[in-house]
Amino acid sequence: MTALLHSLALPLTPAETDRLRRHAAAVLLGNWTGAATVPSRTLYPHQWSWDSAFIAIGLRHLSVRRAQRELETLLGAQWGDGRLPHIVFNPAVPRDAYFPSTDFWRSSTAGAAAGAPARTETSGIVQPPVHALAAWLVHQADPAASERRGFLRRAYPRLAAWHDYLTGSRDLGGAGLTANVHPWEPGMDNSPCWDGPLARVEPAPPDSFRRADLVHGDPADRPTDLDYGRYVKLAADYRDRGYADTGHAFAVEDPAANALLIASEYALAEIAAAAGADPAPHWHRADRLTSALVDRLWDAEGGIFRCRDLISGELIDERSVSGLLPLIVPGLPGRVVEGLLATLSGDHFRLGELPLVASYDLKGRSFDPARYWRGPAWFNTAWLIERGLRLHGAEDRADALRAAVLAWAGRSGFAEYVDPFTGKARGTRDFSWTAALALDLAAETSR
Repeated sequence: MTALLHSLALPLTPAETDRLRRHAAAVLLGNWTGAATVPSRTLYPHQWSWDSAFIAIGLRHLSVRRAQRELETLLGAQWGDGRLPHIVFNPAVPRDAYFPSTDFWRSSTAGAAAGAPARTETSGIVQPPVHALAAWLVHQADPAASERRGFLRRAYPRLAAWHDYLTGSRDLGGAGLTANVHPWEPGMDNSPCWDGPLARVEPAPPDSFRRADLVHGDPADRPTDLDYGRYVKLAADYRDRGYADTGHAFAVEDPAANALLIASEYALAEIAAAAGADPAPHWHRADRLTSALVDRLWDAEGGIFRCRDLISGELIDERSVSGLLPLIVPGLPGRVVEGLLATLSGDHFRLGELPLVASYDLKGRSFDPARYWRGPAWFNTAWLIERGLRLHGAEDRADALRAAVLAWAGRSGFAEYVDPFTGKARGTRDFSWTAALALDLAAETSR
């Protein structure tokens, strides 16, 4: 088995790398709508928030202008309270192509008090804040072109308002960290981390919704009907409260969402300086968030960050890839970095023995190598961990992970996610962020 795994992660040959770049470019071209890139033409036919951030990071190697447009389209759907919705709906797509669709969220009416756009329909929840980091990387790809278009000057106030929302209305724990109020918000929809908090939620009746995802996805890969009923109930309750951030039945502080907020806050400081604003408030907020992240979510004995259930007040006793993603945070205490590196290579995730990183504890009671975020390896989390390893000086491990991402992404047909043991493609194929992030890592390898 070990020999097979390492053969699957062998570095691509120059010819394979060239084919990967061409195929990745074709995926992004095929999923482009003229204003943004859909994650998948079948399973996800609209614009998704953190997908677009990752997509822009890869698109900058093909077209800086298109990468800017990707982010600008998303920022154009921002709500008046600062939130960036997790879906921006394309009115040309039939309503029954995706659920929950516009007639469920009713953003322009139910979200009016929160400043939802009147002419653009969106969802009412959010996703992890990768956007300022993406905007800074897109700017760096061609600073002169970015300056000519005023890209950062236009993006900065919207990105600042987005971070203000996350650290203001969404500081539900009162300690400075942002909170998520729906399992879809941290981006790891059906992670076992949410099983406990979700158990308190009475699901919506099965006959009250139709799962369009099962038309295009294997039920063995997707969340269960019970979980989906609870997702629908939470979203409907939030909508019926006018998307006000009070009275939530589900509220968690997620380490990955907060780590991405910190990384993006550092990027926002760079953007502020380039746009002629004061970067100091962003440096200070990044420092405060880092201290709060370590104080509230770090489990020194387990060597991993945990999610905190804000309803019970307790840390959630599950190991998830979310708890490893704070590696992307600069300035973590050395003891924390050492603990994360040990956990990555230990029995629960086995990086080095396995080429990629499973989304959930390999020894966990709920591990499933096929079902969505309950075990499969994802390419966006691998991209983030590769970046974190490099940030903290673990260059050899970063190089090996980069080679594995490129090999498994190309050979899986740019799958949404893969079996962490075999590399078998799971979910949809020609998935946009897999193609985009493979392009980014291929470009870094060439450099």
